[in-house]
Amino acid sequence: MPKASYRIARVHPKDAPTSHIPEQFFVRNDAEDFNSPEGREWTVIDSPFPTSIANQNSAPREGWEVGSVVSENQFTLLAPCAPLNIFGMAHNTGAPGRALPPQAFHKATSSVVGPFDAIKLDNPEARVEPEAELTIVIGTPAKNLTLETARDAILGMTIGNDVTDRDAQKSDELWISAKGADTFSPIGPWIVVGLDDEELEIGIVHNGQDLPTSTTKNLGWGVEEILVYLSGFMTLQPGDVIMTGFPAKSQAISAGDEVICKIQGIGELKNPVIAGATAS
Repeated sequence: MPKASYRIARVHPKDAPTSHIPEQFFVRNDAEDFNSPEGREWTVIDSPFPTSIANQNSAPREGWEVGSVVSENQFTLLAPCAPLNIFGMAHNTGAPGRALPPQAFHKATSSVVGPFDAIKLDNPEARVEPEAELTIVIGTPAKNLTLETARDAILGMTIGNDVTDRDAQKSDELWISAKGADTFSPIGPWIVVGLDDEELEIGIVHNGQDLPTSTTKNLGWGVEEILVYLSGFMTLQPGDVIMTGFPAKSQAISAGDEVICKIQGIGELKNPVIAGATAS
């Protein structure tokens, strides 16, 4: 497994007081073994997105000041950032994707959920599929990046699940209804900083069944090229996330299922699937 420098998570303390704006803090862990005792002890840090209002820590309180050490049993994991923009790369698998010009789509920020949050299916008749994707997290404002400077804009990598309604995708050329529904963008469980992402295994576990995997080597356009493309027409903002594409195999999900998106070196993003409010 490629060595990661450290992990950053956004968390909600279990003892947080009730508030209209739920309490959140960023924490850091430097352990190489995520499941070791050291890997479950985290240190509270300042927000890694200092210029983004969307990603500020709550006011410090006892036990949650910067430098405090907290255990995983003291918090729940949130989506690792609250992005201003969520992008996905279309048609970005292998040689066929490479043969097309790079093309991105926008996902609604309201579609973001975190680890263990439910994916809600409003239409039980629709064919909905998960897509496990290496997801870039932007760390600094970036415009007109080059292949040489692209990596400077990256804070780290996380896992994104680009949930997609295949029926809506056929009728909506812009894909907004297919990919922007509530809960259709799970991300997490944390951001890994310093990860070698050149050839990481990607796969999905559906109801305990491992589906055929692939690697990031099979993306059409690479991380640097994607950043050059997007920053060429807009300024990327701290906390923005970019889902780079899904090179592996998926299958349709339905209420009652469990989906795990796995990426080597990052871990697992697990979400249950439930019927939405309008589903009968």
